Amino acid sequence: MAEGSLGVAEVGAWFGEYLRVYAAFCRGDRDDTRQLLQYFGVPLLLTTDATAVALTNEDQVVGAVGQQIERLRGAGYARTETLDSETTMLNASTALHTAHFAWLRADDSEIARMGLAYVITHGDSGRRISALVVGAP
Repeated sequence: MAEGSLGVAEVGAWFGEYLRVYAAFCRGDRDDTRQLLQYFGVPLLLTTDATAVALTNEDQVVGAVGQQIERLRGAGYARTETLDSETTMLNASTALHTAHFAWLRADDSEIARMGLAYVITHGDSGRRISALVVGAP
């Protein structure tokens, strides 16, 4: 595999690190959400059932991710359970990671379940989530 390219194992390890960092923010263990720019690309394509939007600067990306984090904090988030996941290499620099998650409180009661799809790219800045599809089947 060429230098700078992605493989399923590398993407999986990187994504696991991202989930650990994201969970720390959702629990309130970390506060500077700008640190998440190490994981999210700019621009970031964000789609939901209701809309699709391109977030074209760092403040927009941090703001959108920060809103998600604040909602989970407010609901008493403690941890994420990955119900299933799959990574598919689309080419040497792009992977599609799909997963279903359950977001849980400390007492293991469920906040929500969600399917998400992540387009993960490897460019000059390293690995980044370049598109996030919320509510993926």
